Amino acid sequence: MADNDWKKRLGVVYSTNPDFVFNEEVAEEAETLEPSKQKLIVTIDRSGRAGKQVTLVKGFVGTQEDLAALGKALKVKCGVGGTAKDGEITIQGDLREKVTNLLLGMGYKAKRGN
Repeated sequence: MADNDWKKRLGVVYSTNPDFVFNEEVAEEAETLEPSKQKLIVTIDRSGRAGKQVTLVKGFVGTQEDLAALGKALKVKCGVGGTAKDGEITIQGDLREKVTNLLLGMGYKAKRGN
């Protein structure tokens, strides 16, 4: 039953071929670069957050699991909350200096944005 999921086939024209098998395309994730080749930018953002400040880490190239692991490590070392999704890490509060120093200590090429 799992191979007959109709939601994945929306927009596909009906086929009268009894041997027709729908093949869906799977997007590949980028392979994670080693830390010394990553160029991360640490910035601060307030837009869309009711004036509250968050620290953003942009420029990570790699899988979602590795991004989440790096985000978790930063959140634990800073002692704050945050999230890691869509290729960027969000840390609650203005921690640009601390996050930049932590990333440099982990071997990443990081610089402070604004």
